[in-house]
Amino acid sequence: MSMSNTEKTVKDIRRKTRRKHSTEEKIRIVLEGLRGEMSIAELCRREDINSNLYYRWSKDFLEAGKKRLAGDTVREANTDEASGLKQENKDLKQAVAELYLRNDWLKKSLTGQGVILDDE
Repeated sequence: MSMSNTEKTVKDIRRKTRRKHSTEEKIRIVLEGLRGEMSIAELCRREDINSNLYYRWSKDFLEAGKKRLAGDTVREANTDEASGLKQENKDLKQAVAELYLRNDWLKKSLTGQGVILDDE
């Protein structure tokens, strides 16, 4: 069953005109709800949001607070940081490999000269 052109147009308009709430707005709304000065239904009507949206924001807010208080302070690295760390890791691995090969070469050349090494 396909969607008619009218239904598709209405759906597209709704999607494009959907309100975007800033982080600060979401926090303000959730905190107002947690204060309990008015019902969640009243708050949602006043803010013109669906109550399911309020409860999702509230859950996310409380989960984030719970993780923070539990000591979960790990943060996601942004793309630039991740790229930089990957490059640094690659460079360090290369340096270790070069040192290993140089060390191995020195051991072989010294043993070839009759020098006895302790770690053999």
